[in-house]
Amino acid sequence: MKRYYYIFLVLLCAFTTFSTATAQQKTATKGGYKVPVCVYQGDTIPCITLRNIYIYPTLKFKNKRQQKYYWKLVRDVKKTLPLAKEIRNVVIETYEYLETLPDEKSRDKHIKAVEKGLKQQYTPRMKKLTFSQGKLLIKLVNRECNQSSYQLVKAFMGPFKAGFYQTFAALFGASLKKEYDPEDDDKMVERVVTLVENGQL
Repeated sequence: MKRYYYIFLVLLCAFTTFSTATAQQKTATKGGYKVPVCVYQGDTIPCITLRNIYIYPTLKFKNKRQQKYYWKLVRDVKKTLPLAKEIRNVVIETYEYLETLPDEKSRDKHIKAVEKGLKQQYTPRMKKLTFSQGKLLIKLVNRECNQSSYQLVKAFMGPFKAGFYQTFAALFGASLKKEYDPEDDDKMVERVVTLVENGQL
């Protein structure tokens, strides 16, 4: 039965792709809609790569409270995941640019400028996050960057500022050292993140 279910999903994906291509073809020029091609047994045929479809066991909620928690998690992931990805991009860009600078003085100057810019850009958005969303963001930054928020602050701004921000976070019951654990504590978060990233949720 499972075998036929998977075949049905593949056919459904293929039909969706074909329908999208057909719709785009109608709005395209008279030349038609261009797609990649490949040669198979001497014939040139359209070659379209379908995206992965992730299938998880159906969730069974014990009560309304558990169901409410799940949909709250979905909402929180959708709000904080884009921020975590933006932070990853800033980290990569900053690191690559720092590598081009000639000395420690110019690197320190650039880091201060980046810190100032980040505060101006992200403080208004961070203020709109709830406490649980803030804690989730710390974990998602770890997921996206493969380093904890504490390690990132320490690497770019030094141990003093890392310690200061960690102490400040601790006052609110959070920790910049919190790491993402997709196999255990954050298994449900990883499921939601995967589905959101893939456009399935």
